[in-house]
Amino acid sequence: RVVQLRPLAHDDGELLERIDCPQKSRLGPDEESPDLREERGVRTAVLLHGNLNHDTDAQALLEAVRRRLSRDARVLVVAYSPYWGALVRLATWLGIRNAPPPSTFLTFTSLGAVARLCDLEIVRWRYCAFVPFRLLGLGSLLNALLPAVPGLRRLGLATVVSLRATNLPREAPRSVSVVVPARNERGNVEAALRRMPDLGAPTEVLFVEGHSTDGTWEEICRVAALEWPGLTVRALRQPGRGKADAARLGLARATGELLVILDADLTMPPELLGRFVDAWSRGLADLVYGDRLTYPMEGEAMRPLNRLGNVFFAKALGFVLDAPVSDALCGTKVVAGHDYRRFERWRSDFGFEDPFGDFELLFPAAVLGRGVLDVPIRYRARTYGATNIRRFRDGLRLLGMTAAGFWRIRLARAAPRRP
Repeated sequence: RVVQLRPLAHDDGELLERIDCPQKSRLGPDEESPDLREERGVRTAVLLHGNLNHDTDAQALLEAVRRRLSRDARVLVVAYSPYWGALVRLATWLGIRNAPPPSTFLTFTSLGAVARLCDLEIVRWRYCAFVPFRLLGLGSLLNALLPAVPGLRRLGLATVVSLRATNLPREAPRSVSVVVPARNERGNVEAALRRMPDLGAPTEVLFVEGHSTDGTWEEICRVAALEWPGLTVRALRQPGRGKADAARLGLARATGELLVILDADLTMPPELLGRFVDAWSRGLADLVYGDRLTYPMEGEAMRPLNRLGNVFFAKALGFVLDAPVSDALCGTKVVAGHDYRRFERWRSDFGFEDPFGDFELLFPAAVLGRGVLDVPIRYRARTYGATNIRRFRDGLRLLGMTAAGFWRIRLARAAPRRP
């Protein structure tokens, strides 16, 4: 739902009306922000439309909202750009704009500083409304293209900023599901369970085997029949092909509140999974993923060409999503089940097939303002088997998805329907 807080006297409600959301409401100038602190897994956006342009104490306003937020709620700030302050005042003076002139203009830096003072974090910043007139379609074209042009993208008349609360009480998961896609990984199956740390909640491990030729399925069935204190082990066989297909099957069958993806090659040490779960529990992010590129890698853990490709896609996705991405292709991910189901609906609207399942998590997490954080790990060399990655063919597919993301996200050519 969307709750517009303290609508300005000249706000005719058109923006709220145009927002695609099943529940919408407006609270008057004397009403408090809704108390969302006890909500869990509920999506509520508190809309501040122009308020920061007509307020001389943005910190007090944001603090009042922040005190009543849950980790899943967001504050949506719509504000005029400081670069066009004189133009807005001129339009007001000429009568083109039927509203009082703004008194305050916050830059990205100043809004970020105020947000930090209020224990809020900017998770998305979008420039918009470059040309406020249609101009026989030219205005609409420029509004679509200019957000992707470095330098010029800052010339939008308005910005839409998404904020999430930080420094919230620790929220440990009630249960955890660890999904382990495994193809030709017989020698790593038992080791994955023996090295699984205590994740602070009842934990199930779902091995998803896919068309192995080395006896991986038989090994999964053998270890699943053994007793593993603190763990429930389940064996699944994928009908389709590819790591992403295996991960989707495991995530669909998982029962845990918190979902974890771990590669069966164990190049990301299972012992470090506790760090990922801890980062989520502390509310530092809603999608926590690994970063293999910060520390030196062990031996031949990643070939030079593969490393170059990983760096390229991290930089490319950072540009497309307007978010820092350290390692877009690390297989280790942690996300809440309710967030993942939302990502699935977004992916269905977006309409692309990811061979590894990494982009289909990063894309919606960034677009939906979920908050993303990477955990640096030392990437280990394999002790069994060989990589299933086909560098050039898979690289071309990833390049195509990056281009699709640029066209449909950065240029706003696709709007998800009610995720």
